[in-house]
Amino acid sequence: MRMRTIEQAAEYLKAQDPGTALTKTALRRLVTTGGLPSVRVGTKYLIALENLDAFLAGETVEAPQPSVGLIRPVEVSR
Repeated sequence: MRMRTIEQAAEYLKAQDPGTALTKTALRRLVTTGGLPSVRVGTKYLIALENLDAFLAGETVEAPQPSVGLIRPVEVSR
């Protein structure tokens, strides 16, 4: 995955489409409301560019599941 900060994702969009109407503020709003899946690392939100492209294409995008703090299932053979 190509993970980018909100600012970097906005620059990526601007490079792909110089006339885009989607601003950094709009991206931040999508991320903080959960409309666009992201991962929070410290105080930063990271967006997978693949998810951003899929979201803009109208596809359903699944949020990444955190693996920290979760109990993983263990198979027990008897």
